[in-house]
Amino acid sequence: MGEKRPMEELSDELTITPLGAGQEVGRSCILLQFKGKRVLLDIGIHPGLSGLEALPFIDVIDTNQIDLLLVSHFHLDHCGALPYLLEKTNFKGRTFMTHATKAIYKWLLADYIKVSNISTEERGILYTEKDLDNSLDKIETMNFHEEKEVNGIKFWSYNAGHVLGAAMFMIEIAGVKLLYTGDFSRQEDRHLMAAEVPNVKPDILIIESTYGTHIHEKREVREARFTQTVHDTISRGGRCLIPVFALGRAQELMLILDEYWEAHPELHDVPIYYASSLAKKCMAVFQTYVNAMNEKIRRQISINNPFVFKHISNLKNIDQFQDIGPSVVMASPGMLQSGLSRELFETWCPDARNSVIIAGYCVEGTLAKMIMSEPEEVISITGQRLPLKCGVKYISFSAHTDYEQTSEFIRQLKPNHIVLVHGEQSEMNRLKSALKRQYEDKKDSPLEIFSPANNEEILLNFRGEKMAKVVGRLASKKPKPGDVISGVLVKRGFNYHIVSPEELQHYTDLSQGVILQKQTIHFTAPFSLLHHCLVQLAGRVEQVEHSGKNCLRVFDAVLIVQDKHKIVLQWEGSDMNDMYADAVLTLCLQIEANPHAIKQSSLRSIT
Repeated sequence: MGEKRPMEELSDELTITPLGAGQEVGRSCILLQFKGKRVLLDIGIHPGLSGLEALPFIDVIDTNQIDLLLVSHFHLDHCGALPYLLEKTNFKGRTFMTHATKAIYKWLLADYIKVSNISTEERGILYTEKDLDNSLDKIETMNFHEEKEVNGIKFWSYNAGHVLGAAMFMIEIAGVKLLYTGDFSRQEDRHLMAAEVPNVKPDILIIESTYGTHIHEKREVREARFTQTVHDTISRGGRCLIPVFALGRAQELMLILDEYWEAHPELHDVPIYYASSLAKKCMAVFQTYVNAMNEKIRRQISINNPFVFKHISNLKNIDQFQDIGPSVVMASPGMLQSGLSRELFETWCPDARNSVIIAGYCVEGTLAKMIMSEPEEVISITGQRLPLKCGVKYISFSAHTDYEQTSEFIRQLKPNHIVLVHGEQSEMNRLKSALKRQYEDKKDSPLEIFSPANNEEILLNFRGEKMAKVVGRLASKKPKPGDVISGVLVKRGFNYHIVSPEELQHYTDLSQGVILQKQTIHFTAPFSLLHHCLVQLAGRVEQVEHSGKNCLRVFDAVLIVQDKHKIVLQWEGSDMNDMYADAVLTLCLQIEANPHAIKQSSLRSIT
């Protein structure tokens, strides 16, 4: 995977290699290689690991050879290693994400750095705030559906649902199209629209398999379960902890809780806290990019701001929190690895009146994943054993596709090759088996499905026909069978055009130049004799004046300027004109060598 081989561009072999998210959830990073081009899709960290272990396997590639990096959204498992790649490696490619993703990336990773500095030894810290600030200048933004091109790689994005600004990327190299979904959801929720279905059929689909063959419960049912669990906890005098990431599902849950509190006056004295140091900054971003949300939110914003909550308060840190009665706290991070959510969990978990609601997907190796199996005790950050007596409920608001959404998405796109990523091995294999069963009878559209592990290469072959388009002046007249088209073959990226030489400057960065040839020779014979001999050679000789001197033009190409004891030949360099000039030069030299003999010969030819 190191140096580019000279023959790579001629090869029909396309390779896809997960450097992360291969039979796992976390550190998403997919390497695409085709026709000498290399593209990285996402560059995340693993939330269940720390330090260098949390990185994708970028050490097995030469990052200097990467042409392009596309980041799908702002979650840490998709962008958390970006400052490391941009500031700690020799990566020289270009990096793109949507405007909203970049705006949130800045704040989310700043918070991650602060938490890492508290919970990680210095040698385990991947990058600093300075690295993050420096990385921002290297990130370019793009709009949905805006087509870009980098080194012959064309790409554009579609709305992926999932979180604000999340994008699916369509990549085209040498006519082969690949769609990378990142994390996506085909179900509209309270603030986000559903993921788009591209109107372009991809040859390859790289798709998440987070939930395998699971089918999500209906939105109304899970919202009812969620609010009932919160209400029951409050009713028995307990505290309700909802671990969330600072952005994404937190805003969805706040919309639900604020509406529920408004409809239940008996709860108005019970505080709801959104515990995040990023609260104000993140909400400002949400209000800025409200046009990227669904129609319901866009209509409501013209009346009142739906993200200004009546019953929810911001809580910057634990020192501001007065734990004196029933309350609801949404705190980050979402998988209880560290930070405020971990601190509150360790305080509240021994009390049976309290509840923890896990509202999103949890990665293996995290505390949130572990407590879902309801062990009798847990280990605190300081190493103490704590009894787990509080209630633990898993009510998924995770904006990932389920089996029904995934299979319908595939049915509409009809790709020939599917690569499953971002799923634990068991879930991925279940999804692969279910899709194979679904498509085994459809012989008219054969489907290859892959579920690679990290660093496992998928090899596909695409032999495209090379076609050159005739453009410009050469295309003004429709050719007939048997016609020969003569022009210059121009290759730009993976496109070929045939153009006339005169129009090269219009279709390439080349400019057309003219070589003016000049030859001076000693000549003392009469100029009239030269004129006479040229008529015999060429048939037609034109007498012209050039810079006040007598001149002859022969073959409509070669200018002969008379000067004192010499003549100067001038012509525009070309194969034909050079041949004419050689003939004239030879004649001039013969006359100069023996003008008397030439004159007598000319007279004899006249008589």
